[in-house]
Amino acid sequence: MIPTLQVMDDGVVRHWREFQPQVADKAHLTDEQKTERLPSGNSLRYENRIGWAVSFMTNVGALTRPKRAHYQITDAGRQVLQRFPNGAKEHDIKRMAKEPNSQIRAYKSTSSDKKSAVTPPNDTDAAMTPIEQVQSGITRINEDVEKELLERLQSKEPAFFEQAVVELLLAMGYGGSTGGGSVTQLSNDGGIDGVIDQDILGLSRVYIQAKRYADVNSVGRPDLQAFVGALSGKADSGVFITTSTFSKNAREYASGVPTRIILIDGAFLTRLMLQFGVGVQTRETYTVAEIDEDFFE
Repeated sequence: MIPTLQVMDDGVVRHWREFQPQVADKAHLTDEQKTERLPSGNSLRYENRIGWAVSFMTNVGALTRPKRAHYQITDAGRQVLQRFPNGAKEHDIKRMAKEPNSQIRAYKSTSSDKKSAVTPPNDTDAAMTPIEQVQSGITRINEDVEKELLERLQSKEPAFFEQAVVELLLAMGYGGSTGGGSVTQLSNDGGIDGVIDQDILGLSRVYIQAKRYADVNSVGRPDLQAFVGALSGKADSGVFITTSTFSKNAREYASGVPTRIILIDGAFLTRLMLQFGVGVQTRETYTVAEIDEDFFE
């Protein structure tokens, strides 16, 4: 909040897109920090934080909005700058509103003060915007689901796992609108566990190897060599999926062999299953609203 007020301290009316990069520079953000995105990937983290800071400070009167998407500092904002030159959190400014001669007005919130007093945010939550807190919570939930997904896959029989990875690749779009996928015969698969036809005639195919291993058993180079051998004469690429990990030698072999082999380990596998809705279902959906500026034009 303070870097934003420092940029706006000259009294110039600015569009929010104009002053956001200036605030980032004022806060001495690195290039890496400027490109960091929220867990959802929908927006840049620094833009989200500045956006929330502007919303909060407009609410308490430190900034004013003379026209759509344009902001200007107020005397109350300069009072905040003078009081907290080195930085302030929301609770600092909320307390300031209760002080005599303060030009900051009370923050208007839909949540009760009683509830906030009972469940105060911790230091980590206080440093995040509300959207970041929501997305952080969803991330933690998803991480738990991914862990359970992996445990479930490892507990099932190999045939189930092979069918699951075929369904995942189909959900990802492999197989196209007229293609299909199937699990090969277990007794004579030649090192290939699944095949996906990219077209109705089967002229283009994706070959799959699936290894249902425990976490302690990594996929080694011999497994990949056997898969590459099984692909010989059939295809110049394939997908190797496991519930565990790949050894360093296995990854080096996959990156150096002429046959293109895509490696998907357990962590990547469960993220993909979550992303494409395989083995999971939506429990709850939340909608985040914002003001429709066009409505008020």
